[in-house]
Amino acid sequence: METKPEDNYGSITMDAPVQPRNRNVFSDGLTRVDFVLVWEEPLNSQKEEDAGVSSAHRQRREKFLNNLRRSGLLHEQREVLQTKTRICFVLLSAPWSVLCYYAEEISLRVPLQVVTTPIVNWSARLLSKLSLPNPLYQDVPNPPPDYYTCQFRANKLQRFLGSDNKETFFKTTQRHQVLYEILARTPYGSVKRGEVGIDRLLTEQVFTAAYPLHEGDFQLPTPPVPPESLGLRQILYAYWAKWSCYRRYQPLDHIREYFGEKIALYYAWLGFYTCWLLPASFLGTLIFLIGFWLVATDVPAKEVCDGGNSFMMCPLCNTCSHWNYSSICLTYKAGLLFDNGGTVFLSAFMSLWAVTFLEYWKRTCSALTHRWDCSEFQDIEERPRPEFTAMAPMTIRNPVTGAEEPYFPESKRLNRTLTGCMVIILMVVVVLMFLIAIILYRTIVRIIIYKSGNNFVSDSSGRIASITGSVLNLLVILMLSKVYTSLADILTRWEMHRTQSKYEDMFIFKVFIFQFVNFYSSPVYIAFFKGRFVGYPGNYNTLFGVRNEDCGAGGCLIELAQELLVIMVGKQLINNIQEFIIPKLKSWWQKRKISPRLKEVKKEKGEEAQKEDKEEVSPWEADYQLLVCEGLFSEYLEMVIQFGFITIFVAACPLAPLFALINNWVEIRLDAQKFVSEYRRPVVERAQGIGIWFSILQFITHIAVFSNAFLIAFTSSFLPRLYYGYTRDSTLSGFTNFTLATSPRNYSLQHQNTSCRYRSLRDENGKYLPEYFHLLAIRLTFVIVFEHVVFFIGGVIDMMVPDIPEEVEMKMKREHYMAKEALAENQTLGKTMIPAENEVLRQRGVKSSAPPQSDSPPPYLKKIPEEPDTPDNC
Repeated sequence: METKPEDNYGSITMDAPVQPRNRNVFSDGLTRVDFVLVWEEPLNSQKEEDAGVSSAHRQRREKFLNNLRRSGLLHEQREVLQTKTRICFVLLSAPWSVLCYYAEEISLRVPLQVVTTPIVNWSARLLSKLSLPNPLYQDVPNPPPDYYTCQFRANKLQRFLGSDNKETFFKTTQRHQVLYEILARTPYGSVKRGEVGIDRLLTEQVFTAAYPLHEGDFQLPTPPVPPESLGLRQILYAYWAKWSCYRRYQPLDHIREYFGEKIALYYAWLGFYTCWLLPASFLGTLIFLIGFWLVATDVPAKEVCDGGNSFMMCPLCNTCSHWNYSSICLTYKAGLLFDNGGTVFLSAFMSLWAVTFLEYWKRTCSALTHRWDCSEFQDIEERPRPEFTAMAPMTIRNPVTGAEEPYFPESKRLNRTLTGCMVIILMVVVVLMFLIAIILYRTIVRIIIYKSGNNFVSDSSGRIASITGSVLNLLVILMLSKVYTSLADILTRWEMHRTQSKYEDMFIFKVFIFQFVNFYSSPVYIAFFKGRFVGYPGNYNTLFGVRNEDCGAGGCLIELAQELLVIMVGKQLINNIQEFIIPKLKSWWQKRKISPRLKEVKKEKGEEAQKEDKEEVSPWEADYQLLVCEGLFSEYLEMVIQFGFITIFVAACPLAPLFALINNWVEIRLDAQKFVSEYRRPVVERAQGIGIWFSILQFITHIAVFSNAFLIAFTSSFLPRLYYGYTRDSTLSGFTNFTLATSPRNYSLQHQNTSCRYRSLRDENGKYLPEYFHLLAIRLTFVIVFEHVVFFIGGVIDMMVPDIPEEVEMKMKREHYMAKEALAENQTLGKTMIPAENEVLRQRGVKSSAPPQSDSPPPYLKKIPEEPDTPDNC
């Protein structure tokens, strides 16, 4: 297989113009900086305790850095003096032999052949068939080429593309992976005590930071240059992070090239989800607008508004007075905007939409993971977490590797997990207590406002109490979210999970359970419980001596819509403001805290000299001023909670998908700006998908089917109207009187022989009418039929839509064939290589003079002596 000189695998493009000078190099101007370690030292340590800690940290750093040198890494140290501290930077670089050795160890994939098949998404393909212009397309420069790849083998180097250029053969992100692997494996003390790896050193504050460098500045050069001359970070800023890109496709291949597969898959999922919100938001908005026409033509609405004094209603609270049903004319009509026949269709549509969305995401994810070489990705014997190695009480021999590893008894972990579950239950009880407190708050505030004597305020007492209760509930939700997320982190650490993946899964599981109850408990109460246990005049039920809360004058569904809008939209606004302001404030404080040196220079130099000095700030120093990447947990959690709002309660709020669409457009830009310009560059992580979040989305989809069925059956007026239209009057004339019961005689006698009406299907003795039981049977039948039909259609969609597209299967077969051909060996060579491989396993780390094209370790790797198991002086 021939290799063209211009098809360099490590470069961003083929035949790209000359890029700006690379400043991520050692002082010789040639050696690339692959990773940076940072620590800070006080210039004058006056306290003996501080001096002792600094001495212990210095010893560990020296051991760690010496072991890195023995591993074959090149390093160079730089210092920056400040007024009170000295910032020390250690620049690390991996030579070619080390890269080859660890690339084979961690199964990096390298190219065999360029894929010439163009990459076209479904929307572009559809618009092309219809001969329509594509408004979403943008011509992003320097697209990363796609390759058929296979796992790297040093003895087959010549069979890979770009093997003639050692500087560009391994991509920048692959070099980062190799460096992080070495940093995670290198010990700095006793291995039996878990004194291994950079993560634990960061936890113990021996180092203050460890990060790969960004590739140049994100700001576009002035004067403007051709787009092909821009660096990858500048391309991401110009074609992804800018607000003007809100209606364009995301450059997913560029994102993957710069940030890795895990982050690229998150943005691919977020963009796919946002795109699928378009039909949902259009249909929801259309049904909401149709509600205006229904309001103008609805017969029951006319009966309410034109009723005059026909319907005198019973008081809504113990201290309230009678009120006229016609006084809620506007509120009743507003309720029809959310409660009409169209919401039934929307609920069924959204349930099937969620199922179809997840099925097609699996197809998209399989195509992306194959294109990005992650379809067969598996963690190679995942290492124990640093906290686990440090706190495990005993060790055990690994049956696979034969090495001694830290061990925590499963029985103790099970006891701790059960204890954690009890804490979760306790926190759920706390959420329910706050919910009860807010219910009592609404009831008490309504009474206080009604007794205030102000006619204008007292007439709106119920609405004011409801709105303020929703706002208060939002604040309580956000407060409890912060508290529990910290508590869940502590609990998950205490449970002593061995690997990072198990830790993350358990942490996500805990937080989701709590957030599910935290965010959805109030809407569930309003939708299914509020007004159900009130009783009837003369026989009201109470809670703590206070009469149970009844639905407002306009019904429970409009209150549910109000609650959803306040919680969902309010949460999104607060989160977006936080994501916009807080990172900028943190970044400003970080730069202010670590740049006194520049302030001193200003006093001695003129303005021109100051500008030159700022321009000469080293890349590692500039990146140290950026914020630590916080990961994707909070981003996924926010989107999953939003997904629940637009699917579980869409029957009550058709506008929810529209608000979600607007929020996601803003969210993508804010997150992109953070990753490109405000965060340090994260270490690349590979992934096969969105992980446990997909299972959570499937769970929410199933819950949404039942929720919408019960909302339509028991909270909406759809079925009562349908029942009345078939059994009484198809024009719904007299429907208002049908839904109102008359107060019992004993109640009327106690109130000066004044009878009143209330919403229920009861007779004058408070007993349920036969129509109530007929309607109850219809409601239960509707729930059963609705969920069976939706699940059946969803199952059919699941069967009809294959998880892997046909063209992707063909590419996978082609890639397997090419990999087999490229790595094939004759029988004699295979037999001679087997002993060599075993010898490598026995003598891993021993110095060898073999060339890097062989299976022997690189010449720079030396065995790192383990520290004696003696107590430290620190």
